Amino acid sequence: MNGRTTRQRAAVLRTLSTCQDFVSAQELHALMTAAGTAVGLSTVYRALRELEATGGADVIRDEAGERLYRERPADGHRHYLLCRNCARSRPVDSEVVEQWAGRIGADTGFAAVEHTVELTGICADCQPPPRPDEGELPPCHWDPARNQARSCVS
Repeated sequence: MNGRTTRQRAAVLRTLSTCQDFVSAQELHALMTAAGTAVGLSTVYRALRELEATGGADVIRDEAGERLYRERPADGHRHYLLCRNCARSRPVDSEVVEQWAGRIGADTGFAAVEHTVELTGICADCQPPPRPDEGELPPCHWDPARNQARSCVS
């Protein structure tokens, strides 16, 4: 973190580093308070904004537009797939996105191009189990006379 590193800001960094998924400033503040760390919510917000500005945190927005934070790994910027139900996140291979953003900047003459890519879905744990009557329909029919599959559309 740039600027003055206070005991509280260091505690924000430590607590954020223990979170496996993205968290809001309020959630981070609640975790710190529950652990006995005396820190104001405004200090948490300031520390998170500074981490974002200096590249120490990845930031996404949830469906309501609230900013969620996660410590950025030492190897740099990442993109995540975020579950819309439980907010669990998973890093995804995004080299093609990084190359595309670089190419767009070079092609247009822009410098210091930044980008935001948000991928959301429903994780396997949050998906309801299929009901027995909703089984997959077979994509084709078996034709015993020909001993082969027959297309459903023909």
